[in-house]
Amino acid sequence: MTYILLIIGFVLLIKGADFFVDGASKIATSLRVSPLLIGLTIVAFGTSAPEATVSIVAALEGSAGVTIGNIVGSNIFNITLVVGIGALILPLKVESETIRKEIPFTLLAGVAMLILLSDITLQGSASNVITRSDGIILLLFFAIFLYYIFEVARNSRNQLETVPQDKSSWAKNIFYTIVGLAAIVFGGELVVSNASKIAISFGMSETLVGLTIVAVGTSLPELITSITAAIKKETDIALGNIVGSNIFNLFFVLGLTSVISPLAVENKIFVDVIVMNILTIILLVFSRTNFKIGRLEGTLLTVSYIFYMVFIILRN
Repeated sequence: MTYILLIIGFVLLIKGADFFVDGASKIATSLRVSPLLIGLTIVAFGTSAPEATVSIVAALEGSAGVTIGNIVGSNIFNITLVVGIGALILPLKVESETIRKEIPFTLLAGVAMLILLSDITLQGSASNVITRSDGIILLLFFAIFLYYIFEVARNSRNQLETVPQDKSSWAKNIFYTIVGLAAIVFGGELVVSNASKIAISFGMSETLVGLTIVAVGTSLPELITSITAAIKKETDIALGNIVGSNIFNLFFVLGLTSVISPLAVENKIFVDVIVMNILTIILLVFSRTNFKIGRLEGTLLTVSYIFYMVFIILRN
């Protein structure tokens, strides 16, 4: 029964994110919000909503290992497997703004997380903890990122026309948004509680569960969105969604969860955070190659995830 409830939780997370993104995107379009703003905020937030919900629920239940493991594991999954599979379907075009600003901002987020984790090394503390103060710092970084997005998007707003909608369309889109959020919240509760039970039964650590089962499950919306975008030849959306989601995860999700409840850090997670930052640098290097990520790079990223999964399972 535990496995069935876990699957139901993942289905609710995925469909909930789908409904939320669809409803919110149509509302934003009708209000004359630019596609860039929709992609980097609503779509990125919608596909990151499962990570946010699962992490918040886990933090409230005292499962810090699941919270941190989910965030780091999801980002690694996004950079390697999601970008890799998208590039294998169709080489991903990379905008110059993404190379110069957005991917470096993702790297900044990863480095900031590594610094905030290192209480023992940097401050001589008895343990490593992401405190409420650390969470507020991460949320301030997130505010800077949002300011950047709004500044970029504002320039294109005047070029867009308002899309008229009748009352029934408004009601439908609002309904989809609310139902999507409700499904995400309920699904997140099911995933955390049942994944934890499975972890205990197999003798797995909370961090490993967060890095594997929970991270893969909550990253399925990003995978589905990017594959769909690649198939539709909207490759800039595919990469933009991943970069935006990773920034959301590190600044918003980690920041919010640590403000709600300070997170104790397991020592083994440092290796995973370093791997995440190295992979972000690799993604930046690949992106600078003719402003696209080709099938060769996609293959290397996909294989990297397989090696990483073998490593963390053997490590446990």
